[in-house]
Amino acid sequence: MEIQKQLAYEFNLKEIYAENIINLIDEGNTIPFIARYRKEMHGACDDQLLRDFADRLNYLRNLNKEKEKVEKVIKEQDKWTIEIEKALADALTLTEVEDIYRPYKPKRKTRATVAIAKGLEPLADIIQAQDATQPISELAGEFVSEEKGVADVNEAIAGAKDIIAERISDDANLRKTLREIIAKKAQIVSSWDQEADENKTYENYKDFKGEVAKIPSHRILALNRGEKEDCLKVSIEINPKLTISEIEKVYLKDNEYTNDIMHELIEDSYDRLLFPSLERECRSTLTDAANEQAIKMFEVNLKPLLLQAPLKNYVIMGYDPGYYNGCKIAVIDTKGDVLDTAVVHPTPPQNRVEEAKRILLDMIERNKVDIIAIGNGTASKESEILVADLIKHANRKVGYAMVNEAGASVYSASKLAAKEFPNYDVNLRSAVSIARRLQDPLAELIKIDVKSIGVGQYQHDMPQNRLNEVLGNTVEDCVNSVGVDLNTASVSLLSYVSGISGSLAENIVDYRSQVKYISNRNELLNVKKMGPKAYEQCAGFLRITDGNNILDNTAVHPESYEAVEKLLKLFNLTDEHIKSGELSMLPSLIENKGESKVAEEIGVGVPTLQDIVKELLKPGRDVREDMPLPELRSDILSMEDLKPDMVLDGVVRNVIDFGAFVDIGVHQDGLVHISQISNSFISHPSDVLKVGDKVKVKILSVDLEKKRISLTMKGID
Repeated sequence: MEIQKQLAYEFNLKEIYAENIINLIDEGNTIPFIARYRKEMHGACDDQLLRDFADRLNYLRNLNKEKEKVEKVIKEQDKWTIEIEKALADALTLTEVEDIYRPYKPKRKTRATVAIAKGLEPLADIIQAQDATQPISELAGEFVSEEKGVADVNEAIAGAKDIIAERISDDANLRKTLREIIAKKAQIVSSWDQEADENKTYENYKDFKGEVAKIPSHRILALNRGEKEDCLKVSIEINPKLTISEIEKVYLKDNEYTNDIMHELIEDSYDRLLFPSLERECRSTLTDAANEQAIKMFEVNLKPLLLQAPLKNYVIMGYDPGYYNGCKIAVIDTKGDVLDTAVVHPTPPQNRVEEAKRILLDMIERNKVDIIAIGNGTASKESEILVADLIKHANRKVGYAMVNEAGASVYSASKLAAKEFPNYDVNLRSAVSIARRLQDPLAELIKIDVKSIGVGQYQHDMPQNRLNEVLGNTVEDCVNSVGVDLNTASVSLLSYVSGISGSLAENIVDYRSQVKYISNRNELLNVKKMGPKAYEQCAGFLRITDGNNILDNTAVHPESYEAVEKLLKLFNLTDEHIKSGELSMLPSLIENKGESKVAEEIGVGVPTLQDIVKELLKPGRDVREDMPLPELRSDILSMEDLKPDMVLDGVVRNVIDFGAFVDIGVHQDGLVHISQISNSFISHPSDVLKVGDKVKVKILSVDLEKKRISLTMKGID
């Protein structure tokens, strides 16, 4: 297979672009670097397309390796033919290659291999030819052999049938045909074991039937989990007439002496060999697709969560609610450094409400707190009631926000947290994390295992290596799209920058502590183990806010600094124009002269010129500034206050296959089912919604006992 041509076709790219991307990947360039700084070489593909391209490149290379292995094995058996060569060349999936390999693959002991060892293959050839002119029982007599273990005619015929049944099962073209029929016509069904499922978790699947071709991914994952927990029995069903008739078309001829035998062995091959194998394949294919869809939803939800707008220049109080051990409080300044900590006990069993209010009001006044970030876990409702009342008595304007604290305990108990806050106990570290999540979500959330953040579904059922790979790539893309302050970034944040490993991130922080302040990107070359390649990959994503070169606070890569100088000189501009923000005329100057001509004169491509101009117009720009700010509140709403038809403002917290969960200001998020999202048809909730979106919703129903809130986005004026 010519991989380059295949990828160009699949991704609708010019062949030269596909070749360039392959070369860039093979040279060790990271996807963020390729996406941002090599646009001319690939036609300005985005990072997601480039990651898909890299995944497919890896798959096709593995496919070619597998083809080479199969070719070698078949040639060693001296069975290589032009037909096999063509079939292998045309195969586009590992499954197709496996089908071709199946008849030649060294087999464990089977009924067919036993029959072949008894010398019954010639009899199988006679029966399969179906041109006999006498009863098979008469022909089979000469294959009876006490020495070979064939006791009688019936045993000889049975062995021959086993050989033909396995041949049918190994037919690559037939397997492909039946696989397609099952994918289009079969149903997946389940039965429920009520005794095993005491909580009735899977009651909805007690008599479930769904078309294989149409079943949603989340149902596949639910069925798999129910089966794993021994609460469900799951299988694939299809009318055997649809499949056996296809086998008969290929293998059945009209011969009075072989008709009955062939009918029997075809049914045996299908029931014993073919269908069980194809059923496993079908279940595996459905599961793989469902896993990829679930992982995709993690990715879709994680990106906007990480790219939430930061609350800069605010003093924030982190409030980690609790019962027995009290509520942990930590105040951070505008840079995220801890100013103050406390533990208060306004919740049961202590119920020291007034004391807690006095302590908190004093902390608000003393530290000039602007916002209180309340974790949404245990005791969050009681804490929100307390805070909503508390801020009415504060001598300064204070708002509060509910913060998803998923994973905060994971971080607070980690080695990283212990290293950051060696003098604080686990609970106070959690309060700091909650405050920082509001101040700079990206910088804080990357410190924990992203699977613990609380978006997506069925994360524990996913193939963990694949999930970690995709989520790691998503974090990497987010970090590099925002950029990282070289003088303040943690080791965790730096390790996600293009080209920077964990050990190199530690070396950067060590160097930073020695020199106190890095004032120029070129200083990175002084960092231990920072080679030219690593510098090339990371430099453009690292920012220096008060350095000696204004371009170091932009996404302009050092390799383009000379081009910037030429651009400014071309229009009689200087660095002072950049610093003072007096470059608003630059786009029109370039347009008048001609974008392509300007790009050529300064020695870059048009996409790079466009990126340079965007950065020069707004040095230090944070791409997250365009995202909506967190919802700040000053009053409280409880589930008991909710009534049908009430219209509320909400924030999307999680998008899943069948809908979206929306925070409407009560302890329990409400569900907007996919059917209630839009008056127009949508194929998936993510077509319309993403995490962090602010939406208006209407209450459909409230179930206080089950703590369920049903919402709609339809019919709202």
